[in-house]
Amino acid sequence: MPISCKFPIIITLTQLFLGILVDMKTVIQRVSEASVTIDGSVHGAIGTGYMILVGIRDEDTEADVRKMADKIMKLRIFEDAAGKMNLSLAQVDGAVLSISQFTLYADCKKGNRPSFDKAGKPEHAKEMYLYFNEYIRSQGFRVEEGIFGAEMKVRLLNDGPVTILLDSETL
Repeated sequence: MPISCKFPIIITLTQLFLGILVDMKTVIQRVSEASVTIDGSVHGAIGTGYMILVGIRDEDTEADVRKMADKIMKLRIFEDAAGKMNLSLAQVDGAVLSISQFTLYADCKKGNRPSFDKAGKPEHAKEMYLYFNEYIRSQGFRVEEGIFGAEMKVRLLNDGPVTILLDSETL
């Protein structure tokens, strides 16, 4: 095998070993209802749909965000008449409650206090988070959201329960 083929693999393994590569992450929970409260007032609420925790890294681009959103919108994790997970968000006329969540990047390797160094810087993460929400809206879905960086109380009724973890590098 030529060295030119091995070199990218060595770099990738080194980056993974050192923890340099971190993926955009989402946690999708199928819900019967969900809401987010900020400063004592309900800021957003949905019925049937997804409550999505969204984690952004500095390297994430609009293309990464679209790829993630497209996958989420096409997931078939709602039950059909036979009780089989076979229906998408659109097929159940579902909505999305989107919550920014830098803590998805918690690194607990050293000590007991997590480090969040792998999370995106706030300016970039906010821009990509808002783009994520707008992109899903542009596909015809209702999207409620929290406020980036705010202290939030998220309430949900997980249906199933069904919880799916996605990262951009494995889509």
